[in-house]
Amino acid sequence: METLPEPWIRGPIPDVHPLLAPTLYSFQMAREDLAKYLDGLTHEQIWASPHGFGSVGFHVRHIAGSTDRLITYLLGRSIGEEQLAALQMEASTDGPGREELLAQMDAVFRQAESVIRGLDPAGLSEPRAVGRLRLPTTMIGLLTHISEHTQRHVGQAISAAKWARVSG
Repeated sequence: METLPEPWIRGPIPDVHPLLAPTLYSFQMAREDLAKYLDGLTHEQIWASPHGFGSVGFHVRHIAGSTDRLITYLLGRSIGEEQLAALQMEASTDGPGREELLAQMDAVFRQAESVIRGLDPAGLSEPRAVGRLRLPTTMIGLLTHISEHTQRHVGQAISAAKWARVSG
């Protein structure tokens, strides 16, 4: 099996402005890394919380949920009741298996990619507000956070997967 370089060093993404590409690279890297490191995990391993740390399932579910919420803020909207209910579900200690978790994350990424591809790079400095407190940021700030937050939780999911393999 051929190993590809990380997405960000595979060249530009066709028809995507370079300032919008990092978030799309982050999504692709998340897809690839999680598919690789979650391969072969049992349902029990996916939802195990060794020493009280977040489970693999939590981190994958949180990647999808946080991306959905942050894209809502990027669009200048407030999150809705359905998103709040999904946020509460992220903390549950059981849920779907590997394939369904990855499919749910991919579906959110595809919706987010569609939004991001449609952005005008000239508006990246436009102000946006986050959360109930309407904390100030910008569109580029949100895109940066989506990218780094995704990668942070990918790393935690990989660590949790490795721990689950040696513990279970």
